[in-house]
Amino acid sequence: MRTATTIEASGGSWPEIVDFVVEAEKLGLDMCWVAEAWGSDAPSPLGFLAARTERIQLGSGIIQLGTRTPAAIAQAAITLSNMSDGRFLLGLGPSGPQVIEGLHGVPFARPLTRMRETVEIVRAAFAGEKLHHSGSAFTIPLPGEARPMRLSVKAEHPIPIYLATLSPRMLRLTGEVADGWLGTSFVPEGAAEAYFRHLDEGLTSAGRTRADFEVCQGAEVAFAANEEELRQMIAGRKKELAFSLGGMGSAGSNYYNDAYSRQGWADVAAEVRSRWLSGDRDGAAALVTDEMVLGTTLIGTEEMVRARLAVWRDAGVDTVRLYPAGDTLDARLATLGRALELVSEVT
Repeated sequence: MRTATTIEASGGSWPEIVDFVVEAEKLGLDMCWVAEAWGSDAPSPLGFLAARTERIQLGSGIIQLGTRTPAAIAQAAITLSNMSDGRFLLGLGPSGPQVIEGLHGVPFARPLTRMRETVEIVRAAFAGEKLHHSGSAFTIPLPGEARPMRLSVKAEHPIPIYLATLSPRMLRLTGEVADGWLGTSFVPEGAAEAYFRHLDEGLTSAGRTRADFEVCQGAEVAFAANEEELRQMIAGRKKELAFSLGGMGSAGSNYYNDAYSRQGWADVAAEVRSRWLSGDRDGAAALVTDEMVLGTTLIGTEEMVRARLAVWRDAGVDTVRLYPAGDTLDARLATLGRALELVSEVT
């Protein structure tokens, strides 16, 4: 397995975040994804990190559809790829109605169609073609006097496209059109039915196999010295998971809740969401089970984490995206360094 991490530029002290990425590269980390939720954008810090690193691959994890036109996405991707000497990976995701409509004021409707057409247009721009697209989500150029144009900037290197998707239809599309999948809410024991069946359907429809595709899956990693520390760690993560199940998305749509439901926790996930939306945050967190935390993270003793990484490997994960725990930069780097060693041991 290869190794990755994800950072967000607004997730703390920017100089410390840069130091973390620079030191992570020295430790041997293979790639760093930069998140874009409702804080910092992704392309700006990626350009900065390209100048401060030499080897590590850098990806947008993710650029949200609806926040930019496909042409603008292609412009940013080509620019970052050329600046980094071909180290850039384009990660795209639909986000959700709360962010897209509530923050950006852009309709969230038809995310599947928007994703498919965005990838088509972006790939055409990467190839240096004049952009001419007549679809359900995009018409380029608009009717009138405008004529098709091509970008004046040319891609000097191949730019892989990864999609961050969760629903069955989006997963099938990912297998059909993308170079890789950025997953989350991943339980390896249930992945074959919940995720890989749909990805493989898409791959097969495109005449491809898993060998042509990269599965990049993420989880927090933290090491407990003993059982008591492990219990405290698990308890501390329950409110975070309750927020994902209850507070992410809108009142009518929560893709994280749906993902957990498909993996055997439908009743618990529904009740957590109900409690959270009613304002009972502590009650929602209390419903989250130890199994739910341990099933979707890499938390435990070193022996537990090593064994869990082997399970991830056997389930079909090509790249493990590590979110190292720690209250300080040195602590996070120590956690990451040990995790990288364990990945090497099981690969």
